[in-house]
Amino acid sequence: MAVELTDANFDELVLKSDKPVLVDFWAEWCGPCRMVGPIVDELHTDYDGKALIGKVNVDENPGVSAKFGIRNIPTVLFFKGGEIVDKQVGAAPKSAYAGKLDAQIA
Repeated sequence: MAVELTDANFDELVLKSDKPVLVDFWAEWCGPCRMVGPIVDELHTDYDGKALIGKVNVDENPGVSAKFGIRNIPTVLFFKGGEIVDKQVGAAPKSAYAGKLDAQIA
């Protein structure tokens, strides 16, 4: 299961991470988010020890969502060294997320 990221722990876990980070911005009511959720959880297992995989519920964490201008969900942001290095808006296959993560790990 992906790490639950919140307004309170986001900076510590994501921006200060020494590993690449994938952050899935989602909401309970979002159909495409429900398709992406299991993929993100699989990536959490696949990249254990190589990258941090987390999720932000936009309804419960409006601060982080606003900070990064999240207007459409699902939006997946990729961070490295505290900076956004890539993003994917809308649902995509697992290979799309894995490819973007692999580019940050290499």
